[in-house]
Amino acid sequence: MLFSHVNTLFHQFFGDLTWHQWALALLAVAVVGISKAGIKGITLISVTLFAIVFGSKASTGILLPMLIVGDIIAVIYYRRHVKWQYLLQLIPWMMLGVILATWIGKDIPEVVFKRGMAAIILISVVMMYWWDKRKSKTVPDYWWFGGIMGLVAGFTTMIGNLAGAFANIFFLAMRMPKNDFIGTAACLFFIINIFKLPFHIFVWETITAETFALNLRLAPAVFIGFIIGIRIVKLIKEQQYRQLILALTALGAILIFFR
Repeated sequence: MLFSHVNTLFHQFFGDLTWHQWALALLAVAVVGISKAGIKGITLISVTLFAIVFGSKASTGILLPMLIVGDIIAVIYYRRHVKWQYLLQLIPWMMLGVILATWIGKDIPEVVFKRGMAAIILISVVMMYWWDKRKSKTVPDYWWFGGIMGLVAGFTTMIGNLAGAFANIFFLAMRMPKNDFIGTAACLFFIINIFKLPFHIFVWETITAETFALNLRLAPAVFIGFIIGIRIVKLIKEQQYRQLILALTALGAILIFFR
């Protein structure tokens, strides 16, 4: 009797999702907070868990407001470390990528898209590792480098909130210090995620009043994850941070390939 009453209250507050679905969703949102605190490369875990619970396309719209909440917290916390010169290299190209993905992304076969993207990320990680080991440390300031990374990042962020790997490659190539890396990435994704909102609301219709109500219930987990992430980031040294991001980016590419 008591269990039945508790179960009724649970469904009245949380809706039709089961206990384990809510557990996965809350874990995914906490990971968003950890990622936005500076542990880049693990957002893919959130993307995967949300896709399991809500379905691939629907999950992109449900996850987006959670990412924006994390972006706002990160921008406030790291606002002094934003490097606008790098943002200006990426933002126009990412916006173009978002627009392209909105109209043509859904027609690309999912298997071809995922595996091609995973291959590109892995190749980029290998190149970055090689670049770290070579003697010359010249930063690739060619306009096309930021253009390619921005265009692909914009396309993939609209398709599945998967731009992190490409943004990581760009910022690592710029040899930015840890806090500058985190602060600049936070500001970049805040701008781009806000830019994506109208497309999800009016074109794909993946953000609705119902999904927003769900977001309100999940939002506290972002704050908890961010606090955990800040503690982890403070323990990681600069070079270790760079190596960690490369490793997580490579792992993310592998998970994309087999997801």
